Amino acid sequence: MKSSEKSIIDKIALIIIKDGQVLSTKSKGKSKYYFPGGKREIGESDEQTLIREIREELSVEIVPNSHNYIGTFKAQSDGMKDGIIVKMTCYSADFNGTLKENNEIEEIKWLNYADINTVSAVDKIIFDFLKKKGELE
Repeated sequence: MKSSEKSIIDKIALIIIKDGQVLSTKSKGKSKYYFPGGKREIGESDEQTLIREIREELSVEIVPNSHNYIGTFKAQSDGMKDGIIVKMTCYSADFNGTLKENNEIEEIKWLNYADINTVSAVDKIIFDFLKKKGELE
């Protein structure tokens, strides 16, 4: 593995937009909100990571083959030393079940563009992207 690969945190995230707001989560002990999702495990596809992480965090089941690629975004990772970059590959997807905090998730909250200063660096880039597309109020 090249040293440059070690400085990238590979994450998959779910983007759910409703009425100009986007679903976000806050983990126990954290101050910022993050899009639901997480790190890929060795050998997992994007869809497998998305299904596992969303089940673990939000207690719902992603409908297989319903995910749609939104974009990949990179930024300095919050709370990590300079040069540690988070690469967030984002998808929308259908799901079954009722959204409910699970495992490390303390709060689920619908955010709009005015909440941009409460989210992580990479999420701010995604907020700007969604605002420019007219999907976030």
